Amino acid sequence: MNPYQAPLKDMQFLLEDVFDATSTWQSMPDIAEMVDTDTAMAILDEASKISRDLIHPLNRSGDEQGVRHEGDKVITPDGFKEAYQEFADGGWVGLCGDAELGGMGMPKMLGVLVDEMSYSACNSFTLYGSLTAGAALAINAHATDELKNTYLPNLYSGQWAGAMDMTEPQSGSDLRTIRTKAVPNDDGSYAISGTKIFITGGDHDLTENVIHLVLAKLPDTNGISLFLVPKINVNEDGSLGEANGVSVGSIEHKMGLKASATCVMNFDNAKGYLVGKPNRGLVCMFTMMNYERLAIGIQGLGSSQAAYQMAAEYAKERMQGLAAGGSPTGADSDPIIVHGDVRRMLLTIRALTDAGRALSVFTGKQLDLAKYGSDEAKSKAARYVGLMTPVAKAFLSDRGLDATIMAQQVFGGHGYIRETGIEQLVRDTRIAQIYEGTNGIQAIDFLGRKVTGDNLATLKEFVADVREDLAGLSHIDDADKEAVLDRFEQIVQTAAFINDNKVAQPALINASAVDFLDAFGYTLYGFYSLLMADKAANHEDSDFKAQKAFVARFYMDKLLAKADYHLAQVNQGDSAIMSMPENLF
Repeated sequence: MNPYQAPLKDMQFLLEDVFDATSTWQSMPDIAEMVDTDTAMAILDEASKISRDLIHPLNRSGDEQGVRHEGDKVITPDGFKEAYQEFADGGWVGLCGDAELGGMGMPKMLGVLVDEMSYSACNSFTLYGSLTAGAALAINAHATDELKNTYLPNLYSGQWAGAMDMTEPQSGSDLRTIRTKAVPNDDGSYAISGTKIFITGGDHDLTENVIHLVLAKLPDTNGISLFLVPKINVNEDGSLGEANGVSVGSIEHKMGLKASATCVMNFDNAKGYLVGKPNRGLVCMFTMMNYERLAIGIQGLGSSQAAYQMAAEYAKERMQGLAAGGSPTGADSDPIIVHGDVRRMLLTIRALTDAGRALSVFTGKQLDLAKYGSDEAKSKAARYVGLMTPVAKAFLSDRGLDATIMAQQVFGGHGYIRETGIEQLVRDTRIAQIYEGTNGIQAIDFLGRKVTGDNLATLKEFVADVREDLAGLSHIDDADKEAVLDRFEQIVQTAAFINDNKVAQPALINASAVDFLDAFGYTLYGFYSLLMADKAANHEDSDFKAQKAFVARFYMDKLLAKADYHLAQVNQGDSAIMSMPENLF
């Protein structure tokens, strides 16, 4: 198979034509002089080379070799350490980090596209930098200046790595039952003791230190606090000191992501430092968690893009069967791309990937506005970030797995054997629906907190914006606009029904949430498909213009109706799910 090629033209199109990145950035004084479209494209071009030439070659070998736990060391596959050093030296770990503390200070609209490239190239490799960037974000938002100055420069530079330590053997998503303890020391630090499981990047040989953000409980309280716990203590002058009571119990043996070190971490009176206020650890940790949720959605998107490239290439080369009505060239067989079912799968992957990329850039734009915009823009963008984060995590990763499976199907039997590489994408992408909060939890958060939690105010505000945007599309038929708007209106009506009945039917939100999020996601993708087709109507590249028109037409004719199915499921209420007695399961 050919090396991964970043879809730079699609990325530039989204930044310049669809979401007007340059005007957005110029409206933000903090970054106006740092980035414009030319700068952004130069960064994306370099990122595409890094992804293709440095990261992607590690994907197959990393999966074959996997991570090893030998003694007290966790060893990554051959080539990972050298590649990570080169990646870090290029400033990629701190791309969107605080410029005053060693980051590059680039906007998130750009960052999501770089993340997509990296995930397309190698899921396992990209997770190490992603966890580090998320940890740095939480430290920057909630830690003391002393902790920021001590830890952030080395995290942004990639000299140190970050990890998020939440889950315990008895405590999965319900963190109330964690047992890790934090006992105050005389010097103002805390002694952290406990065991955490499923810790991505918990330990490895890529960096000289790993900085853990650990959830633990203070004495005589049920509240949860957040602590910064370095693997190796840091002296007052910034040099590394002694080991800090942080050790690896084992590494997990997983279905996929075999080159990503997922560790059982033991803390034995390890010295830690409080981040944020006591008993407010979850608030602080969710700064990192929400960053990772978007990143993991982009993992699904990156896998989808990689799968499409592999499947489309294979479909053009694999000779099998004859086109309906006979071969147009009179050959004994035709490439399988002539067959309707193969085209259905490829078009589905392409439509979901294009719209998913639009969702990721839109969410990145809202993050930029929430951080750098005017006070009015910040307030609205923060609401949209809250609304879109669970959708981006769940819908992007769900559709990402769908895409990899469809791509595998295009390969037929060759997709089930290791040599083609597509089965690795299926295995690596599967976890994206599970970690950082399962997609069921994302859906419950979306419907229970983000939609009904403010009595539909943010949802209605967003739909009003969509209505205004659709009205301004001059190259789109009114019937297509109305099809999308009609479904958004049905979503609002359904949300109102749930909001009115959530007390009388306590299980209604939990039982309906996944279908509700999927109905919203498929409708949202319809909007983005029309938006992209309209913006491409005057594109200088006639093939690009035609491609966007064909993909949008396919989406409207074949995929938008999936929203109707999911809305119908929500409107059935919870009785079909909740009425059967537990003993009958």
